[in-house]
Amino acid sequence: MSADAPQRFVLDRLRTPIGDMLIGVDERERLRIADFADYEPRMRTLLRQQYAARGGAELSQGRAPKAIRDALTAYFSGELKAIDSIGIETGGTDFQRRLWRALREIPPGRTTTYGALAARLGAPQAVRAIGAANGANPISVILPCHRVIGANGRLTGYGGGLHRKRWLLTHEGAAFRDE
Repeated sequence: MSADAPQRFVLDRLRTPIGDMLIGVDERERLRIADFADYEPRMRTLLRQQYAARGGAELSQGRAPKAIRDALTAYFSGELKAIDSIGIETGGTDFQRRLWRALREIPPGRTTTYGALAARLGAPQAVRAIGAANGANPISVILPCHRVIGANGRLTGYGGGLHRKRWLLTHEGAAFRDE
């Protein structure tokens, strides 16, 4: 067990067109968590995994900063670049954080593949590791893992459910192959 004090995050709830979103921020008003309320157990598991070496993470109910709430609301209302201004911070491994930074470089309305991300990170053989790191993304939507699709253009897994991935990509005007 680490002797470090646990990270403390304020957890808020934001209504979106695709379900309530849980958003967690740190004391410096950086977004640390964004997931859908019906996936809260997954979110808590990711927090335990990603902050275990840093003393863990504690959540308390509260209100996220207005700027974060407004940016997310604007995104869901059609201002797709509004979330680009949200300051974030993540736990995770160095590899995961590198991938998550690369996700944020995928513009709205565009998609990429696991293979292309692996190549971009200089690890073309690490497609499965890219998939695993993508699946461990703690900041849904803002770190847009929904913009990663299969090499054949089809939707692949999404931590918030494929129905949400489909909605997000359609909302952004991205091309993909549906079932």
